[in-house]
Amino acid sequence: MKIAVTGGKGGTGKSTVATALAVELSKYGNVLLVDADVDCPNDHLLLDMERKEVSEVETMIPEFNERKCKKCGRCSEVCKENAIVQVQDKYPILSEDQCTGCRACMFACPFDAISPSKQTIGKIYESEGIVDMVSGEMDAGVEESSLVVNALKKHVEKKSGYDYVVVDTAAGTHCPVISALVDVDLGIAVTEPTPLGEHDLNLILELMDKLEVESKVVVNRSDIADNTGVKEVSERWKVPVIAMIPYSKDIERDYAQGKPIKHKSIEKMVGVVG
Repeated sequence: MKIAVTGGKGGTGKSTVATALAVELSKYGNVLLVDADVDCPNDHLLLDMERKEVSEVETMIPEFNERKCKKCGRCSEVCKENAIVQVQDKYPILSEDQCTGCRACMFACPFDAISPSKQTIGKIYESEGIVDMVSGEMDAGVEESSLVVNALKKHVEKKSGYDYVVVDTAAGTHCPVISALVDVDLGIAVTEPTPLGEHDLNLILELMDKLEVESKVVVNRSDIADNTGVKEVSERWKVPVIAMIPYSKDIERDYAQGKPIKHKSIEKMVGVVG
């Protein structure tokens, strides 16, 4: 079973819930935890695990042949990422960090002046400990993180023998989150009882509805405010709230010490998803 732990708003405790769920599920089967928040992976910190680099993530980058280039600017016109700048009567200027390797410039060049080269944009890590974990992390300055997420997914596809795969996505509803949510069996939206939490819960539930992903809601720090708004959003999308995790000094202490959080709400959640 492949479970994504996601959420529209950052800082709601998504990674805390993902790591706790993975550890609790490990009591019932083999679990692989996938940290797909490649902009800022932190699951290894929450579980106090060492990471070992296993591969680099590479993508195509165009290389310009100035002897063939006629400075026509066609490559710049077709680049949707604005990674190629064309100044009149000058050779194209490439911003490598913005290039996503789509090859549109190569196909559009009428003079065959562009050939493919490679650049490293991130790394993939593996960890062993309380659970098995793989994570991706993009290099500093890289603009498009979905490329690293896609490479991480391909790496995970090579893994076998796991009863549960728990994917910790980035916050938001952008491309890396969409990539992480594709092909999961269940999406758990983590939110909090605040106006912004309610607003972004609505966005992530709408996204999972469009992706036809079965959804459930977990409310973290559930006792800091009234939960009426969260419940209204959940009911609007006909998605059940399966756990209410209160603010707790014990949870705060375990979090700070790199220990998976323990609470009856986590155990209840396992009973629903497992």
